[in-house]
Amino acid sequence: MAQDHKLEILRGLVKFKSNTQKIWGVLVFLSLVTAVEVILGIYKPESLMIKVLGMKLLNWIFIILTIVKAYYITWDFMHMRDETKGLRRAVVWTTIFLILYLTFILLQEGGYVFNVYDKGYIKSDF
Repeated sequence: MAQDHKLEILRGLVKFKSNTQKIWGVLVFLSLVTAVEVILGIYKPESLMIKVLGMKLLNWIFIILTIVKAYYITWDFMHMRDETKGLRRAVVWTTIFLILYLTFILLQEGGYVFNVYDKGYIKSDF
């Protein structure tokens, strides 16, 4: 089974000779992504403070980089690449559904709480 693992990252762009090299390669990749996040968080470039879809572009960059890191941690370190297509889809679709559900609830409740603080007591009929 161990010899069946794929020894490449970034969709085959970078290939390794052993599992140890692959682990170090993924570690370097994740470290670079984290370094970019930290540098952007410290300096907060003014050019990235424009609003895009109701949120600052810098926040979108942080969200995208975090999703990239989560993907590679799951894909390489948790060996989802070597699982069957059905299991991968079950994990991904369930996660996407739960994230969308959580986002909906947060926006719904956040809007209600904002209106309560903004206008006082509000009675909502759902």
